Amino acid sequence: MSDHMFTVKWTADQGWHKPKISPLRNLELHPAAKVLHYAQELFEGLKAYRGHDDKVRLFRPDMNVRRLLNSAQRIELPKFDGHEFLQCLTKLVSIERDWVPQYPNSSLYIRPTLIGTEPSLGVAKSNEALLFVLVGPVGPYFATGIKPVSLLADPKYVRAWPGGTGDKKLGCNYAPTLMVQHEAEDQKLQQVLWLFGEDEQVTEVGAMNVMVFLKNKDGETELVTPPLSGIILPGVTRQSVLDLTREWNEFKVSERKITMAEVREALKENRLLEMFGCGTACVICPIERLVHRGESLHIPTMEQSNSLHTRILKAITDIQVGCSCS
Repeated sequence: MSDHMFTVKWTADQGWHKPKISPLRNLELHPAAKVLHYAQELFEGLKAYRGHDDKVRLFRPDMNVRRLLNSAQRIELPKFDGHEFLQCLTKLVSIERDWVPQYPNSSLYIRPTLIGTEPSLGVAKSNEALLFVLVGPVGPYFATGIKPVSLLADPKYVRAWPGGTGDKKLGCNYAPTLMVQHEAEDQKLQQVLWLFGEDEQVTEVGAMNVMVFLKNKDGETELVTPPLSGIILPGVTRQSVLDLTREWNEFKVSERKITMAEVREALKENRLLEMFGCGTACVICPIERLVHRGESLHIPTMEQSNSLHTRILKAITDIQVGCSCS
């Protein structure tokens, strides 16, 4: 972590208190704070990048703020002025400018968090809250170059469901995934491909959105990602991939349901070209193998010449550092 943090308290009777940027310190919480008992907590993750011109840039932070506010509404935490918060965030990053790495594919990670702090046992809306932001430098996700991952796709585990909170960035969505992640690692796999429903809809990869590039049954080249139906997170990188590829207008881009049956059929018929995850941490993460119902499925992501995932990765990372090279 860097040297400073942002904090601002909220109380039901006074509203938001005066925001502060102060030296990094431990938080003091009453043992009965609602966050500790009822998981009344949400967080965000975004990054600041140092460009070749030495300018420090945030990547689409307005989308993170909007998602943070949507998450807060879902668990009855207080709303706030997104524009004012973004100004505070920008000020914190400017103070910690020296912490933004200068080496390639590195960045300053920014972690806003909002928690219910009222010291009261009982499942109810918290009358006290704390919004705080930590920042710290992070190196390349793939330290020795981009590497594909292998995934466990086990339909007996479900990350999210309709009417739930799978489309919000809440801490309570992440803890239940740890056991399944451990199971994947026990099978020498890196991540989990989350499925949903009797038809085994493909939803997310680990904590990332997922993209499938294929030739569909009509012979069209198509990039498919699951729709925002309430069971996947509306990722900033996901939206950026959609925006870029639609602007290129070179192939069909769809937000639609895709099942394991369709993936397997496309693979069997040599129509499956690439699969990759996308998210803030790695930007793009290629997928080379799925283990589904005990069968190992090889995905030819890394065998494509002029692959789509590497082109998207370059385009987005160029934008993040203020380069118009792509």
